[in-house]
Amino acid sequence: MNTEQLTIVAILIGVFIFFLWGRWRYDVVAFSALMVSVISGVISPDSAFNGFSHPAVITVAAVLVISAGLAVSGVIDRIAHIVVPPLKNLFLQITIMSSFSAILSAMMNNVAALALLMPATIDSAKKVKRSPALLLMPLSFGSILGGLITLIGTPPNIVIAHYRETVAGEPFSMFDFSPVGSVVAIVGVFFLSTVGWRLLPKDRQAKSATDELFDIDDYVAECVVAEKSEAIGKTIKELDVIANKCDVRIAGLIRDGKRTLRLSRSRVINEADVLIMKAAPKELDEFSHKLNLEIVGGDHDRSLFSNDDVALQEAVVSADSRIVGRKIGEIKLKSRSALNLLGLSRQGQRINKQLHQVVFKPGDVLLLQGDNDSMSKSMDRLGLLPLAERGFNMGKRRHAGIAILLLAGAIGAAATGITSLTVALAISALGMVLFNIIPLRDLYNTIDWPVIVLVGSMIPIGGALETTGTTDLIAAGILQISAGYSAFVVMALLFIVTMTLSDLMNNVATAVMMAPIAVSMANSLNSNPDAFLMAVAVSSSCAFLTPIGHKNNALIMGPGGYKFGDYWRMGLPLEIIITIVALPMIAWVWPL
Repeated sequence: MNTEQLTIVAILIGVFIFFLWGRWRYDVVAFSALMVSVISGVISPDSAFNGFSHPAVITVAAVLVISAGLAVSGVIDRIAHIVVPPLKNLFLQITIMSSFSAILSAMMNNVAALALLMPATIDSAKKVKRSPALLLMPLSFGSILGGLITLIGTPPNIVIAHYRETVAGEPFSMFDFSPVGSVVAIVGVFFLSTVGWRLLPKDRQAKSATDELFDIDDYVAECVVAEKSEAIGKTIKELDVIANKCDVRIAGLIRDGKRTLRLSRSRVINEADVLIMKAAPKELDEFSHKLNLEIVGGDHDRSLFSNDDVALQEAVVSADSRIVGRKIGEIKLKSRSALNLLGLSRQGQRINKQLHQVVFKPGDVLLLQGDNDSMSKSMDRLGLLPLAERGFNMGKRRHAGIAILLLAGAIGAAATGITSLTVALAISALGMVLFNIIPLRDLYNTIDWPVIVLVGSMIPIGGALETTGTTDLIAAGILQISAGYSAFVVMALLFIVTMTLSDLMNNVATAVMMAPIAVSMANSLNSNPDAFLMAVAVSSSCAFLTPIGHKNNALIMGPGGYKFGDYWRMGLPLEIIITIVALPMIAWVWPL
């Protein structure tokens, strides 16, 4: 190994460690790795930013704009309430719901598909008094499986398709992924609806939907003892009697800025004390009204509550939300977004801090209060996804037909060879703006910029792997380990390694790193590089073991009440089944 090879390997190991650590967002890690590569001389300054002009970056951005256009047009919402019905038969409900999720994800970004279907799924669980945990993980996994079907279904497919152009002169087409992806998706959905949900822990299966939304762990909320509150002069023991009737729990007390979590039951309540409560929204409201308590936000700002035109909304923090890793005081939730944080629920963890001290994480469920007219836009801007539809305008429904035609036109133009898929999708995205489906002022908010930065940063690093000869070195090492085995077995090893990496780090980064290694291995074996690239495409998108492997998995953690260890229960058998099904299909469709 020469100096350049040692350097690029060290950089990639650092990327893996920081992705796994999770303290820094993946786009920051990727861009930092790019800068280190330039400073160390592995990548020349002139080519450092070539990745941002790469067709894959433009394609990903266009798909995100088109997905947003389909969402705001209301077409998905219309269909969702028809195909995600509140069925008593759990097998039928999961089959229909997961299948539609997969079909939808084949035509749009799978994170957007999940976000659109979650409210309808939760609503159907509530109507039949079924645990949302039984539905949300199959919904998420179904959307990930659907992304395997087409080029635009998931960013790794886009990366692999365009990498193929650099090595073979022509990218994979829109439906080159369909033969393998469709079979894998069908088998995967069948597993989810018949066996998968049964593998969840019994307590997750037993939860019942409540009138308010569903039985998540209680929110942590703060209530100020107002001037004429009936709680003044009462002991904690006396308040416990009322709290028990309302099904809430007094978890602590804040007095003169000092927080006490282990309360003496004989402690007397004074005016201006802040009670730390654990309760669901409906029960919290009942308890506060009985004792004339004021529910306050994380910044203890009560001014928002004087407005009669306010609404409550439960929302989940997305993986790319602006508030992830920040405290409420840092984002100025009230002054900038006209939202008040009333409570927070984080599954599997006990929250002992005051709300204004809590650092937000993906999957947190927030109880928000805000103005009816502006709440939806404020949540969109912050990357918060509503968990129930409560009177929001679901989009410009009159444009539903135009949105579908724009997508169909792009696919048709690319399929008939009129133009490349990248250009066709870019024109379709432009059409979303020209027809005012996506207002110009909202255009850049529809693009997931962390993903764009990630792809643009990793492409030059992937190129450096090749130019330094590191891909050939890694490929030779893997081939030496598997010496004497057939190309199929080597491809299987590549598949398993890639899938494991994708469970631990971002799937786009995995695809970028493993694609050149796959081609080098195929060339060394005098085998078909397309088969090895397809193996990377499928395996890099199949991240089912952890909530950190895919954004969809993080998104459902709070609403579903899942713990970290719940994912592998359903995900590990699913990954084994995918491996067994996908590898023979790849070898059949793309002969070795």
